[in-house]
Amino acid sequence: MNWKTDHRSIYYLGAPEPADLDLKPAETALLVIDVQNAYRTRPDRATLGPKEQALYDLWTPFHDRLAAKVIPTVADLLARFRKARIDCLHARIASHTRAGRERSLSHRKPGWNDLLLPKDDEASQIVDELKPVGDEIVVTKMTDSALAGSNLRLLLTNMGIRNVVCCGVFTDQCVSSTVRSLADESFNVVVVEDGCAAGSDELHHKELEIINMIYCQVMSSAELKAMMGI
Repeated sequence: MNWKTDHRSIYYLGAPEPADLDLKPAETALLVIDVQNAYRTRPDRATLGPKEQALYDLWTPFHDRLAAKVIPTVADLLARFRKARIDCLHARIASHTRAGRERSLSHRKPGWNDLLLPKDDEASQIVDELKPVGDEIVVTKMTDSALAGSNLRLLLTNMGIRNVVCCGVFTDQCVSSTVRSLADESFNVVVVEDGCAAGSDELHHKELEIINMIYCQVMSSAELKAMMGI
């Protein structure tokens, strides 16, 4: 794999390779997006009817990727960034009210994205393996974009951060929305391919193709670690 040539959409076929990135530790932060208990918990398949079992099976690749790849990759990155004393930040979806009346429209529309995760409930908590350590900043949002839904932009600016390394779920929703918002605010953004997941592998890879080269640079965790020397 080569981050300079992979994950290209039709817009960037034949475009020059991007320059090497200069991710100075003092100007760089890791942002982990929405890896929460709500997206890990599953019912007992045997208790479901045929239609529900079919839907359950459609989601099995996502859950397998989350457990086997995303969480271990992000945990490793958190450990390495912490050891190098590079800032780690976290974003999570959580409503301040139990009824979620402050949720954005995108989180109140009927269907899968109708999210009600009261801030103190177990479902809204970050998974144990990726929990914040010490005084690491956690922003709470009821929008897809962590920038639009919190004071994250102000925090990053005040901290002198220019480069944001993003990972989490879902690639085509909250990760993508956050990445686009960061890019629009002129942050340099890196998306860690093996640190993200979407509802399907097809959606995951297509979204990486869409956002790569214009809103961010997509690379593997191995490429990122080698580049940063961590």
